[in-house]
Amino acid sequence: MDFVRADPRGPYAGAVASMVGYRQRGITQRLHRGLPSPYLTFVVSLDTPVVVGESEDDGAPVSAYDMLGPLATRPAYIDQADRQEGVQLAVHPFAARWLFGAPASRLPGLALDLGDVLGPSAPALRRRIGDSDDWQSRFGAVRDFLAARAGSAHGAAAARPRPEVVEGWRWIHAHGGNGRVDDLAAHVALSPRQLRSVFVEELGFGPKVLSRLVRFERAVALVRDQVARPGEDSLSDVAARAGYSDHAHLVHEFQAMAGTSPSGWLAEERRNIQAGGHGAAAE
Repeated sequence: MDFVRADPRGPYAGAVASMVGYRQRGITQRLHRGLPSPYLTFVVSLDTPVVVGESEDDGAPVSAYDMLGPLATRPAYIDQADRQEGVQLAVHPFAARWLFGAPASRLPGLALDLGDVLGPSAPALRRRIGDSDDWQSRFGAVRDFLAARAGSAHGAAAARPRPEVVEGWRWIHAHGGNGRVDDLAAHVALSPRQLRSVFVEELGFGPKVLSRLVRFERAVALVRDQVARPGEDSLSDVAARAGYSDHAHLVHEFQAMAGTSPSGWLAEERRNIQAGGHGAAAE
């Protein structure tokens, strides 16, 4: 089991919150939960197709080598093959305009075949990544791809998100997803109704949902850290640090967004966590 993280520095560091190379063999856990987060998930698989369903027994899952996971508030259920290798990016939703040719709000569902979004660019990127076994060369191919998309006609012409949404995103993250919507609306000089409208137009969700995603991502990171520092924080401590009212609130939110409890998720993912497969903005 091999997980390698790219150096986040570079001209597109703001567009890509994380870039991870993965190589796994002999996988026995068939189900993997792709957890909701405030970022889009961009996967290029070199070994086997990614198979994503809306439930554990989805009869019509999406299957593709190159996959895009839009913003969502429920888990994506991934049927894992016994071996897999590829690169996964956490992409800032504001980058969707120049990278995918549309705002994040127009990328619905839990998973999309990246070829349907990017056309021939998707398999071409996979071939470039697959031409090398060296992770740094593979990450370089991804960075070249990002540069080409940014410099393309549609990338250069992509409209910028409204400044109220950009500042709202920053404010929500600065408050850990725990700020009041009325306070955010006053901060960006919009009414709460106008604020929700501009957020939905750009992201597909209002500021309350984005706040939930930011808070949940923080909770996942704290729960994950229990593997590295067992016994240091109880789930009640995690709930308080992430901004939930109590332990029951944290468990309820995990059930809603992960389809399982915090302890259930840890039991499923402990091996991946220990190998470095879960990190900030890398879910």
